[in-house]
Amino acid sequence: MALTEDAVREAIRSVVDPEIAISVVDLGLIRKITVSEDGAQVSIAMTLTSPFCPEGPMIVAEVESAARAIPGVTSARVELQWSPPWDPRKDADDEVKAMLGIWD
Repeated sequence: MALTEDAVREAIRSVVDPEIAISVVDLGLIRKITVSEDGAQVSIAMTLTSPFCPEGPMIVAEVESAARAIPGVTSARVELQWSPPWDPRKDADDEVKAMLGIWD
């Protein structure tokens, strides 16, 4: 069975932002996931809650490691994107918005 974007998303869901203890997936920090046709290479575009996030390098390394741990994946690469900036009102899932006290 071919590796899908959803499978990669589930694999990296375990990575949490240590300052707020919420998954980077649920926060909406994952912008795009690309999987090669053979499923061996994964590319992830993501952002952080702030460009000055002191835990940024660790979070990126954990996302790469989680993607690389998927059976059949031989390489995983994370690219940080800062535009547009992360906005929890637009990017976070509804459960996280409720946890953060953000109401539509």
